[in-house]
Amino acid sequence: MSVILDSNDNRPSVDNPAPVIEPPRARTSRTPKTTRGNFELYGWIFMRLSGILLVILVVGHLLIQLVLDGGVSKVSFAFVAGRWASPFWMTWDLLMLWLAMLHGGNGLRTIINDYAERANTRFWLKMLLYTATVFTVLLGTLVIFTFDPNIG
Repeated sequence: MSVILDSNDNRPSVDNPAPVIEPPRARTSRTPKTTRGNFELYGWIFMRLSGILLVILVVGHLLIQLVLDGGVSKVSFAFVAGRWASPFWMTWDLLMLWLAMLHGGNGLRTIINDYAERANTRFWLKMLLYTATVFTVLLGTLVIFTFDPNIG
């Protein structure tokens, strides 16, 4: 019994081979060992987990700070000083800062890896990204832990 296929059938065959998709950058012996391990898998998992936690933290922050506590007009130096007198709110804001910066930095790192074609360009863009991420996390952490409510 033979099967008659419609002439519009686009399935691969001897006369119509499937296209070969090349990887964007093939791995060579010069490929850094850091790209040969499970780092990308762990980065992927981190993005999903941190995204879920960030949604909870940010929506909770917006609901509690802006809706339940009287809105934006109530936010002032004294308001922040009162909030950060509690270790709970300091930890909440610290978690938001760290997760947002690491989540965003990891996302931008992935974009740089995907779109920067030259290795030298990729390297310097990622160094700039890492510097900005570390600087922002350290500065934000310093502000949260050294905040003095008595200067206002």
